[in-house]
This record gives sequence, structure tokens and C-alpha cells, in this order.
Amino acid sequence: MGYETGTDGPPALLIADDGSVSSVALDPGTEIAYALDERHCAGVLDDESHTPCPRDGAPYCDDHTYRWPCARCTGECSLPLESCREEHAIYLAAFAPETFKVGVTRSWRLDTRLREQGADRAAHLRTVADGRVARQIEAEIAADVGDRVRVPTKIRGLHEPVDEAAWNDLLAEFDAIETYDFDYGFELPDRPVTETLASGTVRGVQGRVLVLDTGGSTYAVDMRDLVGHDVRSGERERDLQSSLGAFG
Repeated sequence: MGYETGTDGPPALLIADDGSVSSVALDPGTEIAYALDERHCAGVLDDESHTPCPRDGAPYCDDHTYRWPCARCTGECSLPLESCREEHAIYLAAFAPETFKVGVTRSWRLDTRLREQGADRAAHLRTVADGRVARQIEAEIAADVGDRVRVPTKIRGLHEPVDEAAWNDLLAEFDAIETYDFDYGFELPDRPVTETLASGTVRGVQGRVLVLDTGGSTYAVDMRDLVGHDVRSGERERDLQSSLGAFG
């Protein structure tokens, strides 16, 4: 099993079967019912074909792990990738209630990148000629704002609004070109329970977080935790923690 966040269409689960890959759209209201079995390396996905891998490393073994060379770049580089020479945007992203980060992306991907991360709010700060300049500026801003937000932190704030005062205070330090306010099509009265499952009624997807209703409770699933699982059709087979509205 794998997933796609909906950059070229709706978010979806990807199910590989005997070399072919099918897509299960995660539209709100969709019922999914997959039981998770053993987990191993997810192998290689190429267009609509899949090459399996039996190694234990999950979601990918060392042979199939791609290490993005720009992940920790601070602009002290020789522009190693062709994409480094494209125009880049520097942005701020907000995750409810008051977690913020700075980031960079190729300027034509800005909206897509923010949605991939599940940002609630964002601001386009600057556009520069290439990735090296962008990374240098990002590193300066990150010293005060930070440049990473973990998925558990995003899940903890899914049911909350962005702290307007904190966000506006941060924006006041910059002369933003444009601001964004994202709507992922669902609201939550309470914090969802974090679980790893693929069975229930889809409430929505925010970044790589899948929100499911099942058994009277609401669950948040980091879809990366599904990658590499063998699956079979059918309901889950283990008990889940009930939310009981206790996380409000």
C-alpha cells in the first residue's frame, strides 16, 4: 500500500497487486475497508507499474530509499540539481494553533507544496533566482522561526483554528507578497485519535494526514505509516482507542 497527496488529482491510496497499481480516491464520505498485514519495503512505483521488494526495511529499505540532496541544504552548494537553477519562492507556513515554519520551493509549485504539507495558513515572502539563494535566506529566517514541523504536531492541532494574533505578529516582521488561507473541506470538534488503520469513512485529507470516522470515533492516520503494508479487503481486526471527546 502507498498513497498520493492529490497534487494532480484527489488524494488517494495506492494498492499494488501483481505488478499493477490501482488508485482508491479518498473523497469525503468514501468508505474504505482494508486490514493491514505485514509491513516491508514498498518497492518501486514507476508510472502505473510496481516492482515489489521483500526486504524488511519499511517503508523503504536502504536500496530503495531516496535521499533528497537539498533536504538540509543552507545554500552552501554548487546547485547540484537542474531544478536548483529554477526560480524559487520563500514562504512561511502556519499549522494550528501556533506552529510556524519557513520553507522554500520552486515558485511554480508554491500552492501545491503548501497543500502537500497540510498548511492552514501561509505567506509568500520572496521570489529569488535559484535554490541556492532561497536556501541561504531560508537558513537565516529558520534561526528564529524553525524549518520543520513533525506530523504528530500537525495532528494535535487539526481540530483548532490558527492563533490569529500569533500569526499576524509573525507576518508583521515581513513584507509578504501574498497570503493563503487553506480549507481542506472538513472540521473537527475534538482532537482525533492518532492510529494506523485503513478502514472507515473518509472525513478528509490534510497534507498526508487521513482523517477517518469509524466505530463512533475519529482517527488521524499519517499515510506514510501505511506505506509498505500488505493489505486485504475487510474490516480492521484489532480494537482501537476510543476518542470519547477527551482531547478537546
